[in-house]
Amino acid sequence: MLESAQALVAEHAALEAQMADPAIASDPDQSRELNKRYAALGPTVAAHHAWVAARDDVQAARELAAEDPAFADEIPALEATLAAAEDRLRRLLIPRDPDDDRDVILEVKAGEGGEESALFAGDLLRMYLRHAERRGWRTEVLDATESDLGGYKDVRVAVKARGTAAPGEAPWARLKFEGGVHRVQRVPVTESQGRIHTSAAGVWVMPEAEEVEVTIDPNDLRIDVFRSSGPGGQSVNTTDSAVRITHLPTGLVVSCQNEKSQLQNREAALRVLRARLHQIAMDERHAADASVRSSQVRTVDRSERIRTYNFPENRISDHRTGFKAYNLDTVLDGDLDPMIQSCVDADEAARLAAVADR
Repeated sequence: MLESAQALVAEHAALEAQMADPAIASDPDQSRELNKRYAALGPTVAAHHAWVAARDDVQAARELAAEDPAFADEIPALEATLAAAEDRLRRLLIPRDPDDDRDVILEVKAGEGGEESALFAGDLLRMYLRHAERRGWRTEVLDATESDLGGYKDVRVAVKARGTAAPGEAPWARLKFEGGVHRVQRVPVTESQGRIHTSAAGVWVMPEAEEVEVTIDPNDLRIDVFRSSGPGGQSVNTTDSAVRITHLPTGLVVSCQNEKSQLQNREAALRVLRARLHQIAMDERHAADASVRSSQVRTVDRSERIRTYNFPENRISDHRTGFKAYNLDTVLDGDLDPMIQSCVDADEAARLAAVADR
């Protein structure tokens, strides 16, 4: 543990020296990457310094106690401080998801349940938008298809951190656990006899990839344009501004119609396509790495039911971690942190166990 921590401390110092170089400061892209890595290493370096200080304090107390037994009374408290510092350092040294500092593109799609499912998809969208607002993230709706009653058949939204997020606090690090099937139990607005119905909506979360990271050959794309439409097929645009992009090698199809400009819709569709291609590459990497696969709380299989929202009981349950709370109303208003933290903690515990088994 000490050797790996020392290597990171040395890297942190080297980055600090690099960032002081005027040539680096004049290159915005390189400077941004160095700053991101420097910030990511900061907590580990601080934890290492705290561990070294606690270790030295224990060692000094033991040496003094050998000469004067009065110092022995201080040793238990110092050893407890050392144990806590070691635990924190060990947790920070757990191999992390390399995409944890990324922004995300989040998709919500209505599933089984017809119009009620579309209304629930709208509830989920509002929940994520409110959660992003609480955390100070920026959001941008890239594309949306509304239903007749004001819900969403499907909607895509980009979620971005403001500035450089602290380690573990970027959108992907938190929202990656939201992917899967979300089930709702409630009396639909379309139900005249007050019966509780069960329906579902799917959520797909992808780390957003930069254009330089995912190369897309223009010859691999088929781009079709069509007229945007609103609920019930009503035309909301008199020009062919909506764009559908088909990635021929993979068969992926992405369409966007939110903007009035064909160019803006094309750029939005390409952002989603890059994210999906990056996700495919990431899934393949995880599938090949048994240690990563065993430690993932989030699921690559987007058919997994991960959560139930029970309105009659005001209850929300996460089926992966066993988390349960009776504050569904506040969760739907964006208070997702306790539930997400249960997933973060479970994932961290699994990663610790995987490291211990090696």
